[in-house]
Amino acid sequence: MYRFATSSAQKTLRSQTPLSNEQIAHYAPSVTALAPHDRVSERYTHIPTIKVIDGLREAGFFPFEVRQTLVRDITRREHTKHLVRLRHHSTVDVTSKGEVGEIVLLNSHDGSSSYQLLSGFFRFVCSNGLIAGDITNDVRVRHSGNVVDNVIEGATRILSDLEVAQSRVGDYKSLSLTSDEQTLFANAALGLRWEPDATPVTADSVLTPSRWADRGNDLWTTFNVVQENLIKGGVAGRARTGRRLTTKAVSGVSENVRLNQSLWALADGFAKLKQNVVDIEELVAA
Repeated sequence: MYRFATSSAQKTLRSQTPLSNEQIAHYAPSVTALAPHDRVSERYTHIPTIKVIDGLREAGFFPFEVRQTLVRDITRREHTKHLVRLRHHSTVDVTSKGEVGEIVLLNSHDGSSSYQLLSGFFRFVCSNGLIAGDITNDVRVRHSGNVVDNVIEGATRILSDLEVAQSRVGDYKSLSLTSDEQTLFANAALGLRWEPDATPVTADSVLTPSRWADRGNDLWTTFNVVQENLIKGGVAGRARTGRRLTTKAVSGVSENVRLNQSLWALADGFAKLKQNVVDIEELVAA
């Protein structure tokens, strides 16, 4: 069983079971590009992302989500930036209502991106993907040398870092926020997506959960509610002219990753301040 979403900005497929190469190719054709874009240099070694995914499967990592940003330049559509989220075989059959660690693989075949690996989480209650921003330095692999083996080695490193990330999630769940602290968190999060004078929604609106299970005041729940509302959109608001609007999803691969990482860093900052009993307003002001 799987679900998918399409828009003018991206094509996305998220599955409850590992994706096949055919599914991946349909929703992210740049993953299977047989040659690089003409703009890359002669030093560029073209290894199709699908070949790397095949190598990762053999090493025990299976793809569950793929997305590709659509671009106006027709010549780049088969080579543009794409994202693949994978799980290690030890968590493939996880179906809990909590979260599961994932490895986020980014790449392009137009010279705009090297292979990049990040740590992430998939949260079952909202079918939402989180990315751990500063848990570890992300692993980057250039398009040269033994790309497949280097990416597999990087994925193994990220897998061990996920254990550290999981411990931080436990910290977030144990920290309760006051209503004022939740508002401070939401306002800081709004500033990560919009300019101060162009914010179409309020802190209260992005703090409003979509489901009963998210009616909590701990940092983890607050973070997830705000993250879902900002990333997925669908929040009612008003433009500066007063016109009513509904926020759009953050669909571009690069912006999705940037905002996810920034939100995680914000949550981690709140956690450190709460644990050290430091004034949270100083964090927001900074």
